[in-house]
Amino acid sequence: MTVTPSARDYSLVGDSARRAIDSGLAAAEWYHTDIPRKQMKELMQRSDGPAIRDTAIWLGLLVAFGAAGAALWGSWWCVPFFVCYGVLYGSATDSRWHECGHGTAFKTPWMNDAVYQIACFMIMRNPVTWRWSHTRHHTDTVIVGRDPEISVMRPPDLLRVVLNFFGLLDAWHAMVDMFRNASGVIGAEEKTFIPESEQPRAIRIARIWVAIYAATIALAVYLGSWLPLMLIGLPRLYGAWHHVLTGLLQHGGLADNVIDHRLNSRTVLMNPVSRFIYWNMNYHVEHHMFPMVPYHALPKLHAMIKHDLPAPCQSIWAGYREMLPAFVRQLRNDDYFVKRELPPTARPYRDEFHSETALAAE
Repeated sequence: MTVTPSARDYSLVGDSARRAIDSGLAAAEWYHTDIPRKQMKELMQRSDGPAIRDTAIWLGLLVAFGAAGAALWGSWWCVPFFVCYGVLYGSATDSRWHECGHGTAFKTPWMNDAVYQIACFMIMRNPVTWRWSHTRHHTDTVIVGRDPEISVMRPPDLLRVVLNFFGLLDAWHAMVDMFRNASGVIGAEEKTFIPESEQPRAIRIARIWVAIYAATIALAVYLGSWLPLMLIGLPRLYGAWHHVLTGLLQHGGLADNVIDHRLNSRTVLMNPVSRFIYWNMNYHVEHHMFPMVPYHALPKLHAMIKHDLPAPCQSIWAGYREMLPAFVRQLRNDDYFVKRELPPTARPYRDEFHSETALAAE
């Protein structure tokens, strides 16, 4: 079958955005697996305990590896410690800003906010901008022209994907946004999802961040050493690989412009270390269906609704074996996507949920 590629305009103020609104894809009603109300309330129950435990381990390891790397600075023995420090700084923070931004990690609000602010600084994502950006991502998940967090567009830019394993493009764009916001400018696309009342706060935080980075650079110059930047700033580059490795699997190669998370999101079973770094976001279909379920309850949620979901990828490697060939095929045909197969026990996709299904490859 010959398919004529469709033009995708990923701008939030372009033609695709208007088409999404006109077609009813924007802020649509999404499919959810049925769960009894009592069980749902139990799953949504918040608790400080798991997040305090995991945050204490995270911060403790961060301090320990950072201190060891600093103590061994100047010798090759510092390298393994900075490798670990970098992942805890430049990757673990991606899931922590995310979960605390949802307000579900801790029961106590100020704890969510404190970890959210720290993690946002480390991952270089303005906490105001990304709180509203992520709200839009959940409202319009992988809807072209509406979702500001589509990590791999079609046709995929594979060079960009590779460079982001080292944080290069993401960090560069983050710095550009930080300096633009610090100068008092909120971009046109940012204005589509950040309320006007919140925009001055985004500017104020960007200015604080610029001051912190300026002080870190000044200290590095004064000491004549890269060490301060190895502890603040550069880990966003050399520690980014794990959050990119896992984050690409969330939606990569799957359907866009549909309103069933079983079509556009992927659950991947992972090893315990990656799950700790990723805070269980590998259960991604489950998270998108029920974003108010805390990260520590996602394995239980998965067990409850797996009868209605596509089979999870059994490992990170299995996820890449599915995703990478899809990226290659999308270079030739950007309407191609991986169609998720449902088990016999699942409710079928409704027609309005899968406008692209006829285009899926066998």
